[in-house]
Amino acid sequence: MRHQILVPTDFSDNAWSAALYALKLYANTPCTFYFSHAWTFLNSGSRGHISSSYIEPLIENAKEQLEALKDRAKLESTNSDHQFETIFSYGSLMDSVEFANKEHNIDLVVMGTKGATGAKKIFLGSNAVTVINKVRRAPVLLVPKKSKFETPKKILFPNAFSRFFGEEIKRVKQLAQLHGSSIDILHINKKDTLSDLQNSNLESLKAELADFEFNFNWLPDYNSKAIAITDFIKDNDINILTMINYEHSFIENLVKEPIIKKLGFHSKIPFMVIPRID
Repeated sequence: MRHQILVPTDFSDNAWSAALYALKLYANTPCTFYFSHAWTFLNSGSRGHISSSYIEPLIENAKEQLEALKDRAKLESTNSDHQFETIFSYGSLMDSVEFANKEHNIDLVVMGTKGATGAKKIFLGSNAVTVINKVRRAPVLLVPKKSKFETPKKILFPNAFSRFFGEEIKRVKQLAQLHGSSIDILHINKKDTLSDLQNSNLESLKAELADFEFNFNWLPDYNSKAIAITDFIKDNDINILTMINYEHSFIENLVKEPIIKKLGFHSKIPFMVIPRID
């Protein structure tokens, strides 16, 4: 199976770090990597007309940067079954992602996150939030600033077991198959027992993961699920965090609110957000 991986780029160090992570994560897997750049002219101020003689060199420079990025990725790759393409488009990042999804049947979008600045800490950033909220076909793998690749021996999958597991769970399994990772299932709840529905969904999940190494972990209710997840990641040497982006879920709350540094969700590991299938 050949994976189709989309790596949007603004030519920043963060975007390149995400590209490197993707190359290493899929080092042993046939893939086509699509490096995409959405070009938009910004900061035009009050000028009513911008001449083509000014715009065209900017566009050509961006196209050259995109080709150079592709060549750089080829040099970094260690797999002859890796192929590389570029997608240059005009408009928004989201337009570019949607075009790639439609034209190339993308399996995964890999993005770098810039990290937070200032007194309040926003974990993801506006571009990542936009993609998470609007992409409904492919998972989004968010690679934190300066994140270095480590073979993902352990994947974390927090879940409330409030919904039946459908096609979404296949994304977790596909990720685990890349490097034979074990899966840590994390349930955070102040109640001592599960409801009948939760038990049924848990049994369904166990059946889905029968061919994988997995562990079930139960934590008491924290004041903040963000703290609980962050602590579990640190204490258990987790390499990748995965979650399904259900409506009214923890992720939905996470992407809406600025989070204070000392209380926040500051994972230093990649975070895969899996879109729900309606």
